[in-house]
Amino acid sequence: MPEKLSVELREDFGKGAARRIRAEDKIPAVLYGHGQEPIHVTLPGHQTALAARNPNALLELTLADGRSRLALIKEIQRHPIRRTLTHIDFIEVRRGEKVEVDIPVVLNGEPVHPAIAVVDAQTLTLSVDALNVPEHLEIDVEEKEDGYQVFAGDVTLPTGAELVTDAELLVVAVQLPRVDQELEAELDAADEEAAAAAESEGSTEE
Repeated sequence: MPEKLSVELREDFGKGAARRIRAEDKIPAVLYGHGQEPIHVTLPGHQTALAARNPNALLELTLADGRSRLALIKEIQRHPIRRTLTHIDFIEVRRGEKVEVDIPVVLNGEPVHPAIAVVDAQTLTLSVDALNVPEHLEIDVEEKEDGYQVFAGDVTLPTGAELVTDAELLVVAVQLPRVDQELEAELDAADEEAAAAAESEGSTEE
């Protein structure tokens, strides 16, 4: 079920207007889609922030006159320091249509110690039903050993979803931790210096 948000149409634009909106604990936003003129709206701050925790959440934006639009978040702008929401772009969707969305990759389990799982692709692009966008894609790495790899084409997709990302893209690799080569060289040099110092000290005592 889509998250419902009551929105207000806005006619004031510019940085000053946006600051006034945010001062009222509201968020300016724009709704695009289907070749129509963009609709500029104002969103309730707290409720929107909760809904936006899932970047692929389906939202039902209801206007004051009772009209509503189904929408997905296209882009979120945040304050560079406080990380609060400052502006949102929505794309309107309709029941039965497919949309392309970037779905986060989530790992389950832990590889065999001391191997670690390295995520090379944080998201995969899928074509999915607009009303059934998955929150994330799970990849199991439980008890996997060094050398285990998962490519985009190997990932299990929700029913009806199609992979848009290149199937040959490496998504996750299980590998042994690699010590930084420069650090390793410094440690080797330190060991050599310590050994030379010990040898020199022994010679002096003799």
